[in-house]
Amino acid sequence: MALTDERGGSPGGLPGGSRGGSPGAPDLGTPVQAPAPVQAPAPASAPVPATAPPARRRAARIRALLPGFGLGGLGVGAAWAAHLALPGVPMLTFAVVLGILAAHLPGARGLVRGAGRAGLSFAGKRLMRLGVVLLGLKLSLDDVLGLGWASVAMVCAVVAATFFGTWWLGRRIGLRGDQPLLIATGYSICGASAIGAVSEVSDSDERDVATSVALVTLCGTLAIAVLPLLQHPLGLGDAQFGRWVGASVHDVGQVVAAAQTAGPSALGEAVLVKLMRVALLAPLVAAVAVSVRARRARAAQAAQEQDEDAGGRGGRARRPPLVPLFVLGFLAMVALRSTDRLPSAALDTAATTQELLLAAALFGLGSAVHLPSLARTGGRVAALGLCAWVVVAGVGYGGVLLTT
Repeated sequence: MALTDERGGSPGGLPGGSRGGSPGAPDLGTPVQAPAPVQAPAPASAPVPATAPPARRRAARIRALLPGFGLGGLGVGAAWAAHLALPGVPMLTFAVVLGILAAHLPGARGLVRGAGRAGLSFAGKRLMRLGVVLLGLKLSLDDVLGLGWASVAMVCAVVAATFFGTWWLGRRIGLRGDQPLLIATGYSICGASAIGAVSEVSDSDERDVATSVALVTLCGTLAIAVLPLLQHPLGLGDAQFGRWVGASVHDVGQVVAAAQTAGPSALGEAVLVKLMRVALLAPLVAAVAVSVRARRARAAQAAQEQDEDAGGRGGRARRPPLVPLFVLGFLAMVALRSTDRLPSAALDTAATTQELLLAAALFGLGSAVHLPSLARTGGRVAALGLCAWVVVAGVGYGGVLLTT
C-alpha cells in the first residue's frame, strides 16, 4: 500500500511513469509570465512521460533508487561497525535501530523521507525477499529429521500456539491493519525475515511492517540479556537451555547470541530447533496467500454484483500466487543444502550475503518507523509484544521439559 503521510514519497512502489517527481521539482504546468517563454530542458528529477521509451523509463527508475541505496549502504556499514564493537548484539538489530534514528535525525530526516524513500522502500521489500531465499541454505532436511519426531512436534506446537494466540490477542485489543498478523508471524517463526515474507503476500502497509519489525527486534534483543539469567533458576541444563532459546527467540542471530553463553552444546541445539521453526515459514506464507486470495475473491464477487446491479461489467481483483516465487526459492535452497554438495566456502559467502541483504532491508524498514504515530498505539503494541513473549517462552519451556 502506498504511504501518503508526512514522511513523504510512495514507498510501496517504484517511482517513475506518471507518479510524480521528487520534492523541490518545479511545477512544469505553471504558465510562464513572459511574452516568449523559453523551453528549458527538464530537470533530472522530473517525471518521465508514460510514452517515453522503456529504456528511458527504466533508467529513470534506477536513478530514483540510487539515493536510497547509498543511504542504505551507509546504514549497513555503520551497523557492521557497531556489531564489531559490540559482538553480543546482532548486526541486524543495529540495522533496525540505525534506520529508526536516520528517520528522525534532523540532518538525515529530509533525505530519508524524500529522495531516499524509493530506494529504502525497495530494499525493505525486494532485498528482504532475496535474504529469505538465502536463509534456506542454513537448513538441511537431515538436520530437521535428526531432532526426532517429539522435538518436531514440540516446535510445531510452539509455533501454532504463539501465532494464533498473538494474532487473536492483537485483534482483541484493536491494533490497526495487519499488525496482529505480522507481529504473530515474527514471534512464532523467525522475526523480521518472517514479517517481510508474510507482508509480501498480504500487501501490508509499510507502517504496519515497520512497527512490527521494531517491536519484534526490540523483544528479541532483550531476550539476549534476559534468557541466560533464567537458565539456572529454571533448572535447565545446557542442551535444554539451547532448545529453549531456539524455540522462543525470534531471529537466528539473536538465538546464536543468547545460546552461546551456555557453551557449544547449547548453541548446537538452539540452532537446530530454530531452523526447524524457519522451515515452517513456507507453509505459513502459503496459508496467508490462500487466505488473501479467498478474501479478495469474495470482495471482487461482491463488487461485481454491485456493478452488475448498476449496469456495469465488474472487474477482477488481482490474486497473489498460492506459493510466492521467493518461497519457492527458499525451498529450493533447502533442497540444495540437503544434497551436502555445497563447499563450506560457498555456504559462508551465502551466509554473509544473506546477512548484508537483510541488514539493508531492515535499515529500510526501520527508516519507515514514525515514532509520533507509533506512540499513539505504543501501549497496545507493547502489551501485545509482552504477552506474545510470555506465550512463546512459556510454551517453549513446557515443550522442552516434555521432550528431554
